[in-house]
Amino acid sequence: MKLLVVTIETSHEVEAALTVFLQDQLQALGIEGRKRSDFEEAGWRHDSTVVELADIKNLPKDLELIAYFDQETDPDQIKQALQTKFAELKSYQLATGEEKITTSYIADADWRTEWQKYYHTISFSRHLAIVPKWETFEPALPGQQAIIMDPGLAFGTGGHITTQLVMLAMERCLDRPMKVADVGTGSGILAIAASKLGAESVLATDISEDSMHAARENMDLNGCQNITVKQASLLDGIDGQFDLILANILAEILLELIPQLPSHLAPGGKVIFSGIDYLQTDKIKAALKTAGLQVELIMRQKRWVGMIISRAD
Repeated sequence: MKLLVVTIETSHEVEAALTVFLQDQLQALGIEGRKRSDFEEAGWRHDSTVVELADIKNLPKDLELIAYFDQETDPDQIKQALQTKFAELKSYQLATGEEKITTSYIADADWRTEWQKYYHTISFSRHLAIVPKWETFEPALPGQQAIIMDPGLAFGTGGHITTQLVMLAMERCLDRPMKVADVGTGSGILAIAASKLGAESVLATDISEDSMHAARENMDLNGCQNITVKQASLLDGIDGQFDLILANILAEILLELIPQLPSHLAPGGKVIFSGIDYLQTDKIKAALKTAGLQVELIMRQKRWVGMIISRAD
């Protein structure tokens, strides 16, 4: 069996948006990303790392996304869908870079082993590490717990800034047993992190059937018994209130979620947002104010913004 390979030369500004689009809308079987900045930054570290950019094969100008599809997928339809998505992203004042799309085919067996080389253990904090299921985990510090992941299943490997901003905020906010909701769970990584950090219970929702399957498999890998997975559009149709609500979703979807928050946020509860491009921060703040919510803390790394939110005083 062969797989269709779609290679996209674009800008790092649209990495998260395109990844979600390829996964949820175009049903990609797997996605790889190569950023020029990752290679450049590796050479700046004060360790033994030596990076010769001239020696790196096919080094992208900015970002290269490689998406894999079933061989029966029409490459022209994928190209057209991506071109339409590029036009949409530019309307949000996001840089889309070269917008170069090429296609090829590889043997399925080659892909299944090749993509794994891009994923390695991330020692995220003194409390958590993110570990691909094929790697052996050794805690960097006493008490550090492993989140075991199969990164090939759905968006959310732990390597992206937006995911890490939520996890940083969770370590601050999850200071007692809490009822947690992870909205748009994807691979389930944030729900698993909440469970590992001591949540009383976690509800993980996503609109995608593929995400439901991926999240359940990753939760099984981690032995998380206190997580319930439910297919839903954001919090639509969800009963009850939560002490902590997590949402690592693009800003356009967060704007749809915000009106649902007041009825689902328990007294004294917190909300953690991520996935926000810094240019959309004011729009999110305005929508939160309308909903009777306020931003307590803003975190930013590169273009990406995370927020800790509570009810307005």
